[in-house]
Amino acid sequence: MHNEEKVLVNVTPNETRVAWVENGVLQEIWVERTNKRGLVGNIYIGKVDRVLPGMQAAFVNVGLERAAFLHVSDVCQKSVGHDEEEDCEDIAKLLRPGQKIMVQVVKDPLGTKGARITMQVTIPSRMAVYMPNERALGVSQKIEMAEERDRLRELMKQVPEFKESEGGFIVRTVAEGVDFHELRADIIFLQRLWNDVQEKGRAARKPSVIYEDLPLYLRIMRDIPIDRIEKIRVDSSETLQKMQQFVKTYVMELGDKVGLYTGERPIFDLYNIEQEIQGALEKRVSLKSGGYLIIDQTEAMTTIDVNTGAFVGHKNLEETIYRTNLEATQAIARQLRLRNLGGIIILDFIDMEYEEHKSHVLAALEKELSKDRVKTSISNISSLGLVEMTRKRTRESLERTLCESCPMCNGRGTVKTAETVAYEIFREITRMARSFDAKQYRVIAAESVVARIMDEESSSVAELEAFLDKSIRFQAESTYAAEQFDVVMM
Repeated sequence: MHNEEKVLVNVTPNETRVAWVENGVLQEIWVERTNKRGLVGNIYIGKVDRVLPGMQAAFVNVGLERAAFLHVSDVCQKSVGHDEEEDCEDIAKLLRPGQKIMVQVVKDPLGTKGARITMQVTIPSRMAVYMPNERALGVSQKIEMAEERDRLRELMKQVPEFKESEGGFIVRTVAEGVDFHELRADIIFLQRLWNDVQEKGRAARKPSVIYEDLPLYLRIMRDIPIDRIEKIRVDSSETLQKMQQFVKTYVMELGDKVGLYTGERPIFDLYNIEQEIQGALEKRVSLKSGGYLIIDQTEAMTTIDVNTGAFVGHKNLEETIYRTNLEATQAIARQLRLRNLGGIIILDFIDMEYEEHKSHVLAALEKELSKDRVKTSISNISSLGLVEMTRKRTRESLERTLCESCPMCNGRGTVKTAETVAYEIFREITRMARSFDAKQYRVIAAESVVARIMDEESSSVAELEAFLDKSIRFQAESTYAAEQFDVVMM
């Protein structure tokens, strides 16, 4: 059976959300907020302000509020062309005030300190990292099989663009199992990107950023397996233009797959994505048979408990347990992706009596986890029915992104942030405006939510009022819970 896979992109001024849908079912969700994007990975053209031989460091103006800090160890490497060791230990021989240099942020500004920077620039893509100043070839040691590391190293040596490149590459863990054409496409992408960065660097006349890590709506096109996606739809014409330009320059294979969503319903109302997001914040996940999972995310680990619930089966208790555990493997794998759970994960399957049943459940779990683009590792089922597994952390979990510790329960649970509820209110008003004609809208919500809207989100309210040509009034209600709100048409 052919899998229909598509990517849906929802864009608002403050937030971008991307959904990966397979056969009408949400598989993964990404959320990026404008005010949460850091500087790490950004590349700047800077001007050396001061050289401090006593600290073996320099302060560099990169166009930010405070000068960035550059240590001598981040200025050069021997392999770049400095044969004598002292060349890379005396900053006064390497830099002079007023000198124009290219640097990359490795640590965001903190408090009164400026950003930490390096001249050893690297540019990542999905499968590789390009090192323009170092002629080397490395393969991630996190790829466990030595044979696979050797295969990837030999594969890289066959890529024409690698042979002609002046820089070096590190093959990332995610490249495990890829073929020659996928790897080559990634190398070509990186070299095109580096050529762009160099051109912008040469054109820069003052300290400024010349490369920023891609925003979510572009990063997703860089990282997704191109051959599997049939459609990419975005609900913003402005964002579509940026995506099309990116595709034209770097990922031409996606050229006929990217388009504008013009439907009446909000794009995330398709395939019940909004409801799926809400469900992914709940502890309980229902199974079709009547069983359910309980997912508990803590600082140390995540636990997933499998229960039979209302499922009584048709034969006997052992058969009921076996069928429930089998069904749970598919739900567990999907929830790991949807919630982006990482680190140590303990799966508490219902105790099974027969070894054959245990091996079948474990095989089913391995099969489902093989669909995950994030690296996972699992153990055998213990005598208690527990499976220990790990899943690589790639970004914050969905819960940590959308929620905060609940002030009403001293951190024992979580509620959505006022920011999240504010954006939900804006989406609800937009949804209502498409279906009903009203003179104005009144929003009743918790005091913290209204305070957030009237302060940090006031410009968003003004934009929404101008877009709808309607006035919106807000009323704080002390009896409303943090996530509770009503939108009333007047």
